[in-house]
Amino acid sequence: MNWYVSWTYGIRSCCARRHSGAHGRHGPSGSQYHSTYHPERSFIMTARVPLVDQRTAPAASVTAIEQIQTAFGVVPNMFRAVANSPAALQSMWGSFGALGGGTISAQLGEKIAVAVADRNRCEYCLAAHTALGRKAGASAEEMAAAQAGLSDEPKTAAALAFAVKVVEARGQISETEVASLRQVGFGDEEIVEILAHVALNLFTNYVNVVFNVPVDFPGVKLIAR
Repeated sequence: MNWYVSWTYGIRSCCARRHSGAHGRHGPSGSQYHSTYHPERSFIMTARVPLVDQRTAPAASVTAIEQIQTAFGVVPNMFRAVANSPAALQSMWGSFGALGGGTISAQLGEKIAVAVADRNRCEYCLAAHTALGRKAGASAEEMAAAQAGLSDEPKTAAALAFAVKVVEARGQISETEVASLRQVGFGDEEIVEILAHVALNLFTNYVNVVFNVPVDFPGVKLIAR
């Protein structure tokens, strides 16, 4: 199962139950402004942009929204936020599809995602990719370790260390960091893809954090820093 197939399969099963019972501030989940109550935090998360759907999105976003609905069975809140901009939605959706046809495994893609999400304090992406990593076959312990940027498997550990370094150094890394990936057996294609996964996750992290997108996956705690 490649990364994209795993991602779409996982998100379908993780989101469907949550969306079926979700309610927005002004009505059901089809409402433009959607809110989610988090009893453990005693506040209501309300998105800072409309969470649009097929009825309320710009016309140029509808085709992609329908593709997402078909692939996942639901339209996750992140995509509903991004769909306010057809160009942004096509960029994000197209990137998921393109990287899904690459050489990086589903598990590694999800482990990179949780490591990046934790560094960027993105609860949405941390929750989503933890669930999707489990669907891809990773254990709860492996996903928790990946969140911390760690792994017992040398290649995975090197990829996570590289991803974390890129995020923390804002891309200002040395030849040594790139060489560390080659030393454990990654080729140039894989190295570029690892960086592409980091970049895509920066995009999704910023969307969810900046727009306060309500989490529609089982919650996962950020590591205290």
